[in-house]
Order: sequence, then structure tokens, then C-alpha cells
Amino acid sequence: MTSNSIVIADDHPLMLRGLSDFLISKGFNVVGKAQDGNVAYNLIVKLKPKIAILDIRMPYKTGLEIAEACQKNNLDTKIILITFDKEEDIYDKAVALGVYGYILKEFAIEEIETCIAHVVKNKSYFSEEIASYLSRTNLENKPKGLELLSKSELKILKLIAENKTSKAIANELSVSVRTVEKHRSNMVAKLGLDKKPTSLSVWASLNRNFL
Repeated sequence: MTSNSIVIADDHPLMLRGLSDFLISKGFNVVGKAQDGNVAYNLIVKLKPKIAILDIRMPYKTGLEIAEACQKNNLDTKIILITFDKEEDIYDKAVALGVYGYILKEFAIEEIETCIAHVVKNKSYFSEEIASYLSRTNLENKPKGLELLSKSELKILKLIAENKTSKAIANELSVSVRTVEKHRSNMVAKLGLDKKPTSLSVWASLNRNFL
């Protein structure tokens, strides 16, 4: 994998050119550009970039569909989505697919450098505007069950909200993976979540302002 190489895809030529020119001017290694989802995915498979910055709504394959294909085929490229969408279900799906960044298009130029800086350190970054929007619309009150969690569980939950795997969390906290998995299982029960593999990750991301 080329260090910090980037593929960009957007079906709006002006947006594609503007973002590409901006990143190149800042010294980033843009190795490929695409105006539809099929070309974008093929570039990811062929070039194996560190990061792919994708418009959510593109012909042939959406940014979400590309993220899903990357996850299914164990591709290591980290996905950043740029979008006008503020719908909660789209955001939830992005988080469930392990997307590292989610930026609103109107703030793309302002936030993309910060987002990339987070992603190369294996940390997620979501546009402040989308976080505050979700807070206003869905997170008015402190989520139920949070008060039931132990200090150890809260510490692990904060790391889950950063998209860290159980193995990475175990290494950081100097505990076994089995211990982390047990805490995860306990948190799912205490928070009343369903037992889907992604439920706790989605919950942690949506409620990270309370962690």
C-alpha cells in the first residue's frame, strides 16, 4: 500500500477537480480520480490507496456500496464519505460499514485535512455539523443505560467510538481480547441493544458526545 495515497471520486466534475487540486496543493498524493462508482471501486482494487474519498451518491455504485464491497473483500483502504445527506439511517449505515470519515460537502474543503489527519492515525472523523445535527435531532437527552456502565466499560466504549477493534483496545489497555469481548457483551445487555455485530459500534458513534 502506498503511504497516504488517495483516490477521489465524485460525479460532479467541479467538486472532483476542486477537491483534487486542493489536496495536491497541500502535498497529498492523489493517485486516482473517478466520476462514477464502478471506476472508483476498480481504482481502489488496482491501486490499493491508503484512503478513498467518495461521494455517497454516484452512478453505478454509491459511496456506501463501495464501502460495503471493500469491507466484504477485506480491502484495507479507509473510506471517507462526502455528502449533502444528513439522514440518520445513511449515517448509521456508514458507521456500520466501518467508514472512517463522514463530511458534509459544504464543509469539505474546510474539514478534509483534519479528517485525513485523523484517518491516517486510525481515528474516525465525522463533520462537526453532522454531529451537532444528530445531537439536536436525536440526542436531546442522555441515552438510557449509560449510567449502568462501569468505568472500564466506559473506557472501552470511548475507544469503540473511535472505530478501534477489540484487539487494538486490548493492546491499548493491556488486557486480553477475551476481556474486551466480555465487556462488549455486557454493554450490549446493559444498553438494551440487539445482538448484531455492529450495534455497539453504531451506538457508540452516535452517542460519543456523552462518553
